[in-house]
Amino acid sequence: MHSRHDTLGERVFDVANYLFLTIFACVTVLPFVYIVAGSFTTEAELAARDFFIIPKDYSIAAYQYIFSSSTIFRSIGVSIFITVVGTITNLAFTLTMAYSLSRKDLMGRNTIMNLVIFSMLFSGGMIPTYLVVKELGMIDSYAAVILPGAISAFNLIVIKNFFQNLPPGLEESARIDGCTELGVLWRIVLPLSKPIIATFGLFYAVGHWNNFFSALLYLNDHLKWPLQVVLREMVMLSQLAVGDMSNMDPNFVRPPDQAVKMAVIVVGTVPILMLYPFLQKHFAKGMLLGSIKG
Repeated sequence: MHSRHDTLGERVFDVANYLFLTIFACVTVLPFVYIVAGSFTTEAELAARDFFIIPKDYSIAAYQYIFSSSTIFRSIGVSIFITVVGTITNLAFTLTMAYSLSRKDLMGRNTIMNLVIFSMLFSGGMIPTYLVVKELGMIDSYAAVILPGAISAFNLIVIKNFFQNLPPGLEESARIDGCTELGVLWRIVLPLSKPIIATFGLFYAVGHWNNFFSALLYLNDHLKWPLQVVLREMVMLSQLAVGDMSNMDPNFVRPPDQAVKMAVIVVGTVPILMLYPFLQKHFAKGMLLGSIKG
């Protein structure tokens, strides 16, 4: 039996491939490392050094400024609520509709699919969407942030293709045993779909966590603002002391504007990054499962 690497060309290719991927990974990671380092330093160092990954003068003034008000903690709770409820809503609507459209005996299946594809190419736009949300009485409620984007047409098509590729014998056996369509979905299809559920669940969760425009558009009560909107306001109004300066030490020095921006990126990014390790084993597999139609 021949070795897997039995030619010089294959070994050279492997070395070049690993080298390229390492360089690409560094190019991807280093900017974020710089952001983290910059959030823990002073204005003087940020002005003096163009790039660094280890600050010389450590300072947590930017984080003291961000967390100086209880508003930030309330907004984190709001963001977690919107992300969890929104992701569950997205998955529930997308999975049930995708499973229905994957059934070849569904009446009007092609017409519905054409409408789904049409929605990918054309949309009403911001103003008509706002008017619909307003007429439904959802202004200043979390439903306005969650329900208008409850189903992603692209995700729906990918998941539908995945469902169509499942062995039909499993579903037929379940029906012979007395399972209803909902029972087949819950007992057979979903347990086999963990990779794709984890993948698109992560996509939906990241979308909800990073979304600030919908909240800015539909939520008038600042107490209902999620983290991204509050952080945006802190960056825009940092000169006006958005943080509660009265609760801070009298000797507190106002943090540099650039460090505040970097700290805002860290605070807004790290929580959602913590989800990835729990979904990593399913993520790579789920990215490909629904993309190939058998």
